[in-house]
Amino acid sequence: MGMTMTQKILAAHCGLDYVEAGQLIEANLDLVLGNDVTAPVAIKEMKKFNKETVFDKDKIAIVLDHFTPNKDIKSAELCFCAKEFAYKNDITNFFETGEVGIEHALLPEKGLVVAGDVVIGADSHTCTYGALGAFSTGVGSTDMAAGMATGKAWFKVPSAIKFELVGKPAKWVSGKDVILHIIGMIGVDGALYKSMEFCGEGVQYLSMDDRFAITNMAIEAGGKNGIFPVDDKAIEYMKEHSQREYKVFEADEDAVYDEVYIIDLSTLKPTVAFPHLPENTRTIDEVGDVKIDQVVIGSCTNGRIEDLRIAAKVLEGKHVAKGVRCIVIPATQKIYLQAIEEGLMTTFIKAGAAVSTPTCGPCLGGHMGILAKGERAIATTNRNFVGRMGHPESEVYLSSPAVAAASAITGKISNPEFV
Repeated sequence: MGMTMTQKILAAHCGLDYVEAGQLIEANLDLVLGNDVTAPVAIKEMKKFNKETVFDKDKIAIVLDHFTPNKDIKSAELCFCAKEFAYKNDITNFFETGEVGIEHALLPEKGLVVAGDVVIGADSHTCTYGALGAFSTGVGSTDMAAGMATGKAWFKVPSAIKFELVGKPAKWVSGKDVILHIIGMIGVDGALYKSMEFCGEGVQYLSMDDRFAITNMAIEAGGKNGIFPVDDKAIEYMKEHSQREYKVFEADEDAVYDEVYIIDLSTLKPTVAFPHLPENTRTIDEVGDVKIDQVVIGSCTNGRIEDLRIAAKVLEGKHVAKGVRCIVIPATQKIYLQAIEEGLMTTFIKAGAAVSTPTCGPCLGGHMGILAKGERAIATTNRNFVGRMGHPESEVYLSSPAVAAASAITGKISNPEFV
């Protein structure tokens, strides 16, 4: 019986020739990630088992991105705790304001993750790095503590679902639309503790930014991880961003999958997730008349340069509707600078948008875009639970950058094709 791509990576990292779904293993880790919210908890847990030093200072990443630049005294204290720990342990990959980016955009950009790696992070969207052909998954802060101390983590080997992508997406259909379509199809628990493995001839039409968006939201379907095959685009990305050696794993022809879905990308339309779950999806022609108060373009899902280019293309020569707040947040400092050099920031500012330094802020209702009672936002973020972006009686709609930008212009959820 063959193994899936994920199972092969896990087998290699625990010194076994073969693993199967449901098997408990202890795997060696290539990277352990924490942020300003989760790292301080992990640091306290390490102290509980009398361990204050890390297993490898080069294999820990601490990124201060959620409530930064510090929004209040408590967030400042969390950042201070993480910073003190990072300096004490001489952590190589410590990033704070001025050098920071949203963690799941920053780590691939810095070349810290490559194909074949096993990565854990005390943030649920750590599954993003599967776009590069790595096994990456979110864990709790206690598991992060154990990982930092030992360089190992326990896993139950996941079974898998295969998503065979065929066809070429239409002009305004992006990776965000693909994953929203899939979550709407299988539900928020449709891939519970399973590996979501994407393959097929349609993969060639997805950019790396599309793939990052898709694997980022694997957790929104309950997935343990999402993963793409390592093709020429992935190899080109890794060669551009990393000096590390990568290793390509491919699923066996007789690998076992719990389900197989064929997704024809050519039939997909821009898709919007209505409150209060990512599975509550409708295509753009099914949306109806939904007025909005705020637009957020950014996050670890859709704050990359391609996302900003698409949003700027829609906003070029137009203006944000009266009564609408449009907030644009580049995912990293490098992306921010690139957007300035390409003139995208000029487009955003002329259109009446506010531009922020990289932060997770509004996505989790932290800062930089909190909603009042009764307000509605359309966002390129990844979650729209009750109270996610502010008041429990506010609403969040999830979309691609193209739909979000079009909606900013009209003041209601709109199709970019007609703006």
